[in-house]
Amino acid sequence: MNYRRMVPNSISGLSMVLGVLSIFLTMDHQFSRAAIFIILAVVADSCDGRAARLLGVSGEFGKEMDSICDVCSFGMAPAILIYTYAMTELGIWGQIIASLFTFGAGLRLARFNVNTGVVHGYFEGMPAPAGACVIVTYVLSGFQFGPVGTAILTLAVAKLMYSEVRYPDFKGHGNPLFKVPVILSFIIGAAMLFSNFSAWPFVIMFTYTICGVLNAIYVKVTGKKAGE
Repeated sequence: MNYRRMVPNSISGLSMVLGVLSIFLTMDHQFSRAAIFIILAVVADSCDGRAARLLGVSGEFGKEMDSICDVCSFGMAPAILIYTYAMTELGIWGQIIASLFTFGAGLRLARFNVNTGVVHGYFEGMPAPAGACVIVTYVLSGFQFGPVGTAILTLAVAKLMYSEVRYPDFKGHGNPLFKVPVILSFIIGAAMLFSNFSAWPFVIMFTYTICGVLNAIYVKVTGKKAGE
């Protein structure tokens, strides 16, 4: 048995366990704690790949293990949380929309695994952990968009996860953000922050989300490409 491989796989497993615990907390209507457990899962998920590279044990098994755990923690757990928290009034439609969030996360993760050798320097579609963070920070924010508004937000994030919208990987190369969409995004974020400063984690995630969208629209309209 290769014990070094157990380290990153155990970290991935921890992320899944945290996601399952979040589901149990949601069932008990402990929404804030459920959201925090998903955030902890994001932290754990950010460590497994680093541990694998540090120990020199990166491989296909670890990649598949990571994706399976991510579907649970960043697909299922946020979907159950957001439905129970804000969309029960929509009945079956709320359940379908929440399920589509899980579906979007699953598609995003599958495409990521297939395109690891093709896509470099940027994220194609919003990463699943970021999508989950949009949902959980909304739950913690104090903003109340209502059932329909929450459903629109959930559907939008689900679509963005499996889209061609490019998000920067913040490694200094690849797909830069242009100034115009960045400025517009920060103006929107500043207005939201002014109305509810305590919601700053959600404002950060919302600004990140809208910045990718506005950047994609800007590129489409102007025809500009990376490096221009």
